[in-house]
Amino acid sequence: MRNEYAADLGLTEADLAVDWHTQFDRWFADAVAFGLSEPNAMVVGTADSAGRPSGRTVLLKGYDPQGFVFFTNHLSRKGVEASTNPYASLVFPWFPMQRQVVVAGRVAHVDRATSEAYFASRPRGSQLGAWASPQSQVVSGRAALEQRYQEAAERFADQAEIPTPSHWGGLRVQPESVEFWQGRAGRLHDRLRFRRLDEGGWIVERLAP
Repeated sequence: MRNEYAADLGLTEADLAVDWHTQFDRWFADAVAFGLSEPNAMVVGTADSAGRPSGRTVLLKGYDPQGFVFFTNHLSRKGVEASTNPYASLVFPWFPMQRQVVVAGRVAHVDRATSEAYFASRPRGSQLGAWASPQSQVVSGRAALEQRYQEAAERFADQAEIPTPSHWGGLRVQPESVEFWQGRAGRLHDRLRFRRLDEGGWIVERLAP
């Protein structure tokens, strides 16, 4: 299976914004305007203390010059790995646009107030799910999950606001590099990467495809 990429698309150094954040703004707006299904979906890669990797798709819930934020159960596999080996990669796979963005950086917990504010904005069913699901743990079957969900619903039946679980919150990937990838004909893709320097500041580098 092979698809040829468009010959008239490209990404030059002159096309780039002055910083990765502004460039991501542009491309994310393009992805939304293009009509992609869940343009904020991203593959999050983490690794355990022995370096064994794992990946999964989650939804980006916010970004700013400090990084990219998503929310999770901190006792899940990604939550535990992000704590024991606090580095992660993100991939935004915007395939219909022949684009992707690849991020690598350090992981930090967001402050509790931010996590609680976001949790309060979630649908009630999602809030109950956060209490009911022992994320990434082995369960005996679907019925066991549904039973836990029902128990959570009964537990909070008389509460208008469901509290944020202590094991649930936000993680921020603080970029050390952000690569913008544009497909090109002949597999000579454009790959331009913003990379943070040890002494501070950023440089832009072109990577071979």
